[in-house]
Amino acid sequence: MQWKALFLAAAAIPQQVSAQYATAAMMRFQCSRLVVDRIDPLVSPGLIRSPHIHQIVGGDSFNATMEPVAYDLPSKSTCTTCSFSEDFSNYWTANLYFRARNGTYKRVKQMVNLGLQGEEGMTIYYIPPYDGHTKVTAFKPGFRMLVGDAMLRAAQGEQKQLCHRCFTNVNQSPFGGAPCVDPQMDTAALPNKQCAGGIRATITFPTCWDGKNLDTADHKSHVAYPQGSFEMSSPCPSTHPVRLPQVMYEVMWDTREFNDPSIWPEDGSQPFVYSMNDSTGYGWHGDYMFGWQGDALQRALDARCSNDRCSQLKTQTPAQATACKKQQLIKEDIDGWLTELPNETM
Repeated sequence: MQWKALFLAAAAIPQQVSAQYATAAMMRFQCSRLVVDRIDPLVSPGLIRSPHIHQIVGGDSFNATMEPVAYDLPSKSTCTTCSFSEDFSNYWTANLYFRARNGTYKRVKQMVNLGLQGEEGMTIYYIPPYDGHTKVTAFKPGFRMLVGDAMLRAAQGEQKQLCHRCFTNVNQSPFGGAPCVDPQMDTAALPNKQCAGGIRATITFPTCWDGKNLDTADHKSHVAYPQGSFEMSSPCPSTHPVRLPQVMYEVMWDTREFNDPSIWPEDGSQPFVYSMNDSTGYGWHGDYMFGWQGDALQRALDARCSNDRCSQLKTQTPAQATACKKQQLIKEDIDGWLTELPNETM
């Protein structure tokens, strides 16, 4: 009986989290495409041809070299692609490509998420604890972190809350609730079937900080997951006692133009591959570099702001956000059919 009770309690957790997710205060806003380029100031600082190509959003000061603290994103940026005009942070991920039956590749563009406006890019979330009262500390200037492992090709070793959801329509119905909690809808691997409504790829970052290091050599050790779950306001480990907001990316890959069975592999295998030559999806990863102006993020978190409107923050129109662009440092075709992926062999 005790084991049955434990099983039922565990089974109820996804529903409980989804219910809290639906009502929790969370900043949810659009950051449109800034540039698609082969630079990575976090993993490959200074390298003008990083191992794989990325899609980048946020402030236009993004560059191959961005030294912590000394490189101040708000003062060096002239614009941002994000809805909140005080957010000059940079957010970036690998790109997804479609590999056709004839062996050629084409970049998969992104859809703008429901209820938002812009051009490609991703949906950014800053989420305080769901309980409605626990305080979190905004990131400090120079803070950056990485989640996921570009070299991973199996489920073993994958960090928490990295997942893909295959939608049957662009209205995302059925929605399925919070990401990465429903095993019926969410998979760590890329979906193995055609998705008429596209693929949502989610990246969720750790929420506990050691309170000392703005970065570490692996870009991960200065942050940690709570002892339990963030959604249930579980405590942080003693080694990382400072509670952070949960940063989450949602990338809506628009796979609809590739839902033609005649161009899929003849053996029926799924044809999508991330730019680091990963057709499994287990190498899905994201990079974050904090760049909010002054105390803007802390004010918004304290006010428990929701969605893309906040009395504590300045906003800009979608037209202003999408006008913010940066030229590629590595000139490469991002929209045509390619004979090979734009990466170094991985």
